[in-house]
Amino acid sequence: MEIIEIYGEEKRRYMPLLLLADESEEMLGRYLGRGRMFVLLSGGGAAAECVVTDEGGGVLEIKNLAVAPEAQGRGYGRAMLEFVSRRFAGRFHTLLAGTGESPLTVPFYEKCGFVYSHRVRDFFTENYHEPIVEAGVTLRDMVYFKRVISDEKAEAGH
Repeated sequence: MEIIEIYGEEKRRYMPLLLLADESEEMLGRYLGRGRMFVLLSGGGAAAECVVTDEGGGVLEIKNLAVAPEAQGRGYGRAMLEFVSRRFAGRFHTLLAGTGESPLTVPFYEKCGFVYSHRVRDFFTENYHEPIVEAGVTLRDMVYFKRVISDEKAEAGH
């Protein structure tokens, strides 16, 4: 398993993975160019990806996180979150993740140490042309979860 950073137009090569987490290429276009993208490689291919953006004030936001269907259940999503937390500790104090109120994503973020932060009402209904349905739930609000990230070495005085 290896995690690499993807730059520039090369990000579009991973569109099938990106679209698993965000069904709208229009919405992807709003953050993909300014985001930093990381891909987890396993078995010779891309098993997961994560796009993060600097939202200012020490906040790093996960804009897109997806694991290929055939690679799900192997801890790759959690591995991406841990990688991003370590990579940006010391430069950011909070990792923020926005998601729909789905029985698939909410428990995942909670298990990874995220806590509820806030919600943006009607985000999905106002920003997507077609209804977004995940695990039988029609998504309406964007629910944000946050996790404090820190540089453990700096805290330990090393």
